[in-house]
Amino acid sequence: MIEKTFHALTEPRRRDILYLVSNGELTSSAIASHFDISAPAISQHLKVLEESGLVVVRRDGTKRYYQMRREGLLELKQYVDRFWDDSLSRLKEAAEEEERKNHDQN
Repeated sequence: MIEKTFHALTEPRRRDILYLVSNGELTSSAIASHFDISAPAISQHLKVLEESGLVVVRRDGTKRYYQMRREGLLELKQYVDRFWDDSLSRLKEAAEEEERKNHDQN
């Protein structure tokens, strides 16, 4: 799933859409009103965001309401944090090794 998330976020318009729906639900037409591209193009972007788990859709009659799925971003954050945590661990180990060397020389 993380590959789909990365793919979804590579497109600037999809990131903009995600920002628009981050504070609440919007219809696809309300989302489309923010862009100078066709409604079908917006629908395709919304489909990619939904398939990646970054947005959820709620249907009410003929309207579709989209909202950010925060868990999708949490999964991405946890993935990225693994690299950050590994880097911090290696930095800590290097600092401790340097401290041991300095202590042994004195």
